[in-house]
Amino acid sequence: MPEFMDVHHNMKGVTAEQLKAAHEADLEIQGEEGVVFKNAWADPESGQVYCLSEAPSAEAVQRIHERTGHPADEVHAVPLVV
Repeated sequence: MPEFMDVHHNMKGVTAEQLKAAHEADLEIQGEEGVVFKNAWADPESGQVYCLSEAPSAEAVQRIHERTGHPADEVHAVPLVV
């Protein structure tokens, strides 16, 4: 299945608890779009959050994030992984 890295901007000050809650919200409904969220990372100082997933499409990733209240600003295909 294709992999995707999505990026959320403007989340300055995000806490570990907030990141965990957002990730868990995605995990709760990910199966409805055939998405598997693997990891999430955040830099509270810059406000950047990154999520790695396997999904049938970038649109499926975005739909999950939109439904859980934190749409991605960018979704990138990751065609090569080592």
